[in-house]
Amino acid sequence: MVIISKYLVPRGYIGITIFPFIFLKYYNLKSSPVLMNHEKIHMRQQLELLVIPFYIFYTIEFVIRLIQYKKWYLAYQNISFEREAYYKEKDLNYLKSRPFWSFVSYL
Repeated sequence: MVIISKYLVPRGYIGITIFPFIFLKYYNLKSSPVLMNHEKIHMRQQLELLVIPFYIFYTIEFVIRLIQYKKWYLAYQNISFEREAYYKEKDLNYLKSRPFWSFVSYL
């Protein structure tokens, strides 16, 4: 389910997925197939890890990357979940053939 709210999406981002919702900052973003695919990849990742463990792993990896890179955005971009989503967001058929736990190869 997609929810449009500029107040629920953190500053500096245009979308965020918190199972089972995709929050977008603006309504017109809903028509972006690349952005929607990116967020759906995150939805699949969350389901594979049974939601709560996804957020635990995401947070731990973010902290590690922040220590490693010392810059917020660079740390964010290098989280394995984000690397997979950014790398495959333009492949609109990716989720049809995505192997289980595919994000592991992006560690």
